[in-house]
Amino acid sequence: VKLVWMREDDMKAGYYRPMFHHRIEAALDDDGSIRAWRHRLVGQSIITGSAFESVMVKDGIDAVSVEGAANLPYAIPNLQVELHTPTDIKVPVLWWRSVGSTHTAYSTETFLDRLAAEAGQDPVAMRLKLLGKHPRHAAVLKLAADKAGWGTPLAAGKPGERRGRGVAVHESFHSFVAQVAEVTVAADGSVKVDRIVSAVDCGLAINPDNVRAQVEGSVGFALSAALHGEITLKDGVVEQGNFGDYAPIRINEMPKVEVHIVQSAENPTGIGEPGVPPVAPAVANAIAAATGRWLTRLPFQASQLKA
Repeated sequence: VKLVWMREDDMKAGYYRPMFHHRIEAALDDDGSIRAWRHRLVGQSIITGSAFESVMVKDGIDAVSVEGAANLPYAIPNLQVELHTPTDIKVPVLWWRSVGSTHTAYSTETFLDRLAAEAGQDPVAMRLKLLGKHPRHAAVLKLAADKAGWGTPLAAGKPGERRGRGVAVHESFHSFVAQVAEVTVAADGSVKVDRIVSAVDCGLAINPDNVRAQVEGSVGFALSAALHGEITLKDGVVEQGNFGDYAPIRINEMPKVEVHIVQSAENPTGIGEPGVPPVAPAVANAIAAATGRWLTRLPFQASQLKA
């Protein structure tokens, strides 16, 4: 089973839309257990050439590029992660909210759902089985699934609409976030995210209202990127100039967001960014549950989802 984050026809046409390309392969045994996982990443380093290079690039590996992939929490006996960093790309890139986890969470969490489908397993149950040594991941996953009513049927949509529910869990900046997304896909392929249920473990929550606000903002930020946020280049120049052609999510597109905070005595950790990474994969997994179609490129393309 493979996940490729760029279609071959895109590459032949010279369209290099994502700054990162992922290829993941895995092997399942007869019981549906994951026996091996190989993840190859190709993308630009945002650290090389910066003031952080001497600290964060070791043996040619930019740790930021593989965060969320190299420290995969799932109990897989044979795991290999490779990073290849091109040096001849002239497009400058810098930090984006949640940095490397933006793309590693998407690739790993959507791929895991594909493996669950291949093995005929429930996505939440499969993750929990693999998280025995990571109780904080498991706790937020259980909480989000419970609060979202995982396993209960969704209400039917209007004629021609398809509805689905998806999940993702990820650690970044020493905080743990699981999210369950509910989506409606129209016959023309347009996607409406109806609800996001988040469970957060950021250690001791000093200001719970601020934790909730940050996660709600993370959902809006992540959905803007997943649904709209594409940057394209023509003759070496960025084509988008302002919000008219690089649209953030509008208020009428914002789903209902629920944030549940795990009670913890652990040291407080970050919350400004960890809410971002699980959003897009949870939505993509919900789309797959609704339509049977796996989206391997961001932002999502409605043309791929037409009934």
